[in-house]
Amino acid sequence: MTLLPADSRVLYTLLIAGVAGQRLIELRLSRRHQRALLARGGVEAAPGHFPAMVVLHTAFLAACPLEVWWLRRPFRPALAAAMAVLLVAAQALRYWAIATLGERWTTRIVCLPGAAPVTGGPYRFLRHPNYLAVAVEMAALPLLHGAWLTAAAFSAAGAGVLAVRIREEEAALARFSAGAPPAGAGVGTGTGIVSGTATGTAAEAGAATGTAADAGTAAGARAS
Repeated sequence: MTLLPADSRVLYTLLIAGVAGQRLIELRLSRRHQRALLARGGVEAAPGHFPAMVVLHTAFLAACPLEVWWLRRPFRPALAAAMAVLLVAAQALRYWAIATLGERWTTRIVCLPGAAPVTGGPYRFLRHPNYLAVAVEMAALPLLHGAWLTAAAFSAAGAGVLAVRIREEEAALARFSAGAPPAGAGVGTGTGIVSGTATGTAAEAGAATGTAADAGTAAGARAS
């Protein structure tokens, strides 16, 4: 077994801490958006699955450095470089979705009755761009330092949780939004997964999840 230089593990742990901090900032933004939406007559839909998302993504961020330290996963430069490219691309896609949704992006499913779905930005091409980004992150962040067990286990678990999330989001979109498109249309609803604690982002459309966590939909806009 290849022994790790302690500094690579320390740097990786610091990276995970930075991701956790990023998620906390996103959570504050989401709560601000949620308050504004509710003040405008927004309605929260299907809150029951949200605690499971928080637990999943919090555990994910804890498991990444734990596996690296405990099982002494080696740092492989070629693999790390590939995963870093995927992480940067996923972050870019996720923040493009968040910027496109604006105030409609929340960590919970919050609907503005009668609001039209968002169809700009990445929603011109993908129905759930944020969840796709999360799926990539949930696989790539652990593999950045060889934590393949975390990548496999949490990608599988995240896919199950996201299947529930997407079903509830689509139902809320159909119920509350004006002119909701049929499933499969490239339109956004407002869900972005940001973990309610120090978690990483999640995945989308049944894909394996990525780093984070607290997602929410804003009435006809999709934060995914």
